[in-house]
Amino acid sequence: MTAELTVEPGAATGRTPAVVKLLVLATFVVILNETIMMNAVPRLMEYWQVDEATAQWVSTVFMLTMAAVIPITGWFLQRFSTRQAFATAMTVFLLGTALAAVAPTFEVLLLGRVVQAAGTAVMMPLLMTTLMTVVPESDRGRVMGNVTMAIAVAPALGPTVSGVVLQFGSWRMLFVVVLPIAGAVTWLGLRRLQNIGEQQAGNVDWLSVLVAAAGFGGLVYGLTLFSEGAGSLRPSATVVAGLALIGVFVLRQLRLQRSRGPLMDLRVLRSSTYLRALVLMSLAFMGMLGAMILLPLYLQNIRDLSPLQTGLLVMPGGLAMGLLGPTVGRLFDRFGGRPLVIPASIAIVVSMIGFSQLSMTMPYWLLLALHMVFMISLAALFTPAFTLGLGALPPHLYSHGSSMLGTLQQVAAAFGTALAVTVMTVQAAALRADGVAEELAQLSGIKAAFTVGAVISLVVVAIALVLPGRNPSQLNDRA
Repeated sequence: MTAELTVEPGAATGRTPAVVKLLVLATFVVILNETIMMNAVPRLMEYWQVDEATAQWVSTVFMLTMAAVIPITGWFLQRFSTRQAFATAMTVFLLGTALAAVAPTFEVLLLGRVVQAAGTAVMMPLLMTTLMTVVPESDRGRVMGNVTMAIAVAPALGPTVSGVVLQFGSWRMLFVVVLPIAGAVTWLGLRRLQNIGEQQAGNVDWLSVLVAAAGFGGLVYGLTLFSEGAGSLRPSATVVAGLALIGVFVLRQLRLQRSRGPLMDLRVLRSSTYLRALVLMSLAFMGMLGAMILLPLYLQNIRDLSPLQTGLLVMPGGLAMGLLGPTVGRLFDRFGGRPLVIPASIAIVVSMIGFSQLSMTMPYWLLLALHMVFMISLAALFTPAFTLGLGALPPHLYSHGSSMLGTLQQVAAAFGTALAVTVMTVQAAALRADGVAEELAQLSGIKAAFTVGAVISLVVVAIALVLPGRNPSQLNDRA
């Protein structure tokens, strides 16, 4: 069964197609929930009488589910229509949100988060695949700038939104507020969405599904164990087991590529531009999530700010990132990627170095400025990288390319968090053993983690230098 390809008039007139606008809005709403529970951990500890490591699972299980489900979306999006995929994703998300809002036990709350994440996992690949199908290549930068708001700004604004909500209500309000908004977006989408692209018949390889879920889920789980300070053997063994299963998954996909449709088509990695963009965005996202966990620790534990004050301090950077997305996209359409990604990657290194100089008395205006530079630089990096990476693929691989991007984004988030917390913990513990005061030891650990982030960011600069300004098809179109 196939669905007739529909390209809206807006795609050819410089306007963002309505289908993309709707999917951006829906994706923003669902991805916001990935980080919205970070500030709620103290409330959950008190309400459910659990320790911090247990309470953190409200965020960990969301990330874990995303990593396990996203690899399946490449196959899913090729076999179901746009409306079917959207309806499935949003219905599952709404069910998970409602379940979490009324959860009678902590275990049910975690189940609600799993269901939420399963719906969320479909939305980003659906958005990216649809965009690449309906938007002309010459206009993709501008439209991708709007997409940046959904896939990068939403996680950045999650802690701010939760800080505001928690100031006036319980943790359940985080779900109660989202529920009617997600419901309205679902209703609007089902009224106006058109089917885009063609469906491809085929059976799912359930062995690949199981191995992918266990492999990517296991890898993210092992990395989160590192970030929670678990013993060295258990996280290491879990990471190794996850990597081994991912190896099995890769071999299985290579075999399926020669016979029938793979769950995740690894031929996307044959494109050097896509591969560079994939690594670039993974490293940048890793740095973003590392900063997202380190800055609240510094502001609340060292500078004694409240969660709301912390959220308000980092909010301007998140807003600037979102508001500048369309501008970055238009600049990309006009000048190409290199004038954006090279200065942005250098600015990321500079801001990381600035964060590594945190002190007990650093002025808040300076911290705000560093965070804004960091977030604006990420916006200038993400939009060109997304556009160049997916644009380098043939249309039939768009869904698999966006699926792999989403999967690596979750792995990068887990790795960035684990690395930041591990470096901070090791450095602080060593100083405490030498008799250094608790606050100074923790501050030194945070600075050490940002220093490691600055070193890793140098790799981002190196990749940015070899990323092309435009894809060959774009050059031909402009010739």
